[in-house]
Amino acid sequence: MDFKRLKIPLFILATFLFGIKTYIIYRFMFNMELENKMQEFILIINPFVSAFLIFALSVWFRKQSRQMKFLRYTALIGTLVLYFNLVFYRSFNDFITVPQLFQASNMGDLGSSILTLIEIYDVLLFLDVVIIWYLSKKKPELMTVSYQKSGKVFALAMSFLLLAGNFFLAEMERPQLFTRAFDREYLVKNIGLFNYHVYDAAVHSRATTQRVFADGNELPEITEYVEEEVKRDEKSPLYGIAEDKNVIFITLESIQSFVINNDVNGEEITPFLNSLVGDESTYYFENFYHQTLQGKTSDSEFLVENSLYPLSRGAVFFTHGGNEYNGLSEILGEEGYHSAVFHANNKSFWNRDQMYDSLGVDHFYGEEAYEVNQENSVGWGLKDKPFFEQSIKYLQSMEEPFHSKFITLTNHFPFELSEEDSSIDKYDSSSSTLNNFFPTVRYMDEAVEQFFDQLKEAGLYEDSIIVMMGDHYGISENHDRAMSEYLGKDEVTPYDHVQLQRVPMFIHIPGHEDGKVMSEVTGQIDVKPTLLNMLGVSAENDIQFGNDMFIDDRKGYIGLRNGDFISDDYISTSGVCYDRETGEPVEAEENEDPSAADQSEAENRTGNQPDSPCSPIQQKVEKEMELSDNLIYGDLFRFIESAETEDEQNNE
Repeated sequence: MDFKRLKIPLFILATFLFGIKTYIIYRFMFNMELENKMQEFILIINPFVSAFLIFALSVWFRKQSRQMKFLRYTALIGTLVLYFNLVFYRSFNDFITVPQLFQASNMGDLGSSILTLIEIYDVLLFLDVVIIWYLSKKKPELMTVSYQKSGKVFALAMSFLLLAGNFFLAEMERPQLFTRAFDREYLVKNIGLFNYHVYDAAVHSRATTQRVFADGNELPEITEYVEEEVKRDEKSPLYGIAEDKNVIFITLESIQSFVINNDVNGEEITPFLNSLVGDESTYYFENFYHQTLQGKTSDSEFLVENSLYPLSRGAVFFTHGGNEYNGLSEILGEEGYHSAVFHANNKSFWNRDQMYDSLGVDHFYGEEAYEVNQENSVGWGLKDKPFFEQSIKYLQSMEEPFHSKFITLTNHFPFELSEEDSSIDKYDSSSSTLNNFFPTVRYMDEAVEQFFDQLKEAGLYEDSIIVMMGDHYGISENHDRAMSEYLGKDEVTPYDHVQLQRVPMFIHIPGHEDGKVMSEVTGQIDVKPTLLNMLGVSAENDIQFGNDMFIDDRKGYIGLRNGDFISDDYISTSGVCYDRETGEPVEAEENEDPSAADQSEAENRTGNQPDSPCSPIQQKVEKEMELSDNLIYGDLFRFIESAETEDEQNNE
């Protein structure tokens, strides 16, 4: 056979190589669960469909050099997009969104965190790029094609036909995938990473224009829903208990509730926090869930300040830092509280300098307020013990009553800590991340205990309430195998994964004698109304999607930003409705009317079965998130501010 006469168009070879590589990444590097053979089939074909769609464009270049250049750089850029998503996924178990591209300023602060996510074998992911580069340079005469216009049109038509077929199968497998897309994993699994990015860009463009066309007419629907479905008339038994007291809020970085009253290698992980569980001055919420997504710590701040949901794409702190809000700090400021945030990081990280102004925070003590050196810092910056030590002088200088927030750093991925600072040994498992997690959690626990003592010495303890809350998970799904070892389970199921989203929540009231363990389902969205009531501050006209955690007549569920929820009786995740107590799937009731079942299925975004007991709550969760998103995207609080100003002028 004369191989010189055998012409294999490079765009066909590039499609084949790139498609295989993409499928390998999808199937073996992304932790995507495949529920049936159809999902497996779609996952196999969509990498090749996307690759053919892009590489086939090369046939429209007449010149050989331009055709080869297009293929070279397309393969390189496509591989970089894949690889950046892979590195991001290893940390966050999620895919990059357009808003996060505007958070690039954060990347410079990640340092060693990124390096821990890079593997030596990753270089193999660029092998096809090397092959394409070599062939386009050394064998262009064998790789170039020259089609007539009809051939070019046929290649383009074939591209769109394959794409339409992919989308048709995806819609069959996941009805209303595009109109009700809560889960990025479903999008990537069904239409591919590159089509997902196109879709995400379109969604971002639409969201960006939403503020421009907002006029405040959206507010009545939101306020009506909040009045009917969220607000409660019941008076909290702790209303006003902390009136005129200082508020000291401590964000416990990356801690999860599974470490509380638990041990590793026979050693207590959090002895001090354990001592507060059941303490008569402390309320501990054992079923308290974080509700963050891509914004992580900044999302938790947003939830606490506003009792609104964070966005499903990017971080509100970045994408809408200039909005009008009615934040907790601003409300307390109107009641005479001075507010400050303490965090030994730079002010631009998560765009805090702008966002804190929007929230009404009076002062931010960032890294410039601290003495940071090689001895007292690790990982992301100043270690927690010197952080609290150096913060006391600022806290003592603040006018009382004050509302202060401390954001810790040491227990942050990749959980680095020297042996001299480690009080307990690392865990021994297949995950270095989980192994390193326990010593840094213990260090944070010791730092908090030390801070309590410092508050007493400074004379601030008795006149304050101390709130401690985990901001988000520390151990992602990527470490499920090691987590199952630690928890003594065969595997971490979707139900278990939701339960692992519980984070510690403590409200410590010095001198109080009725503290107890609270078992109600609560979340970060409930913190704002709870604190306002404890401080005796009324915010009747505020828009909040949470309830006071101490009242009995609560709405009875917590929505997670990915569309899952936890209620008093059920947990909904991965399209399955579970009994919250037993963890067993709850069967849907039979419906004799097929049309009603079809409608119920079409209306259900997460795939719960028709007539599932989870469906009514699911619809409420979706509605709340939609209305919360509308408030943020439309910057609707500016119209409330304008209306209030106009009313004041009319009254004058």
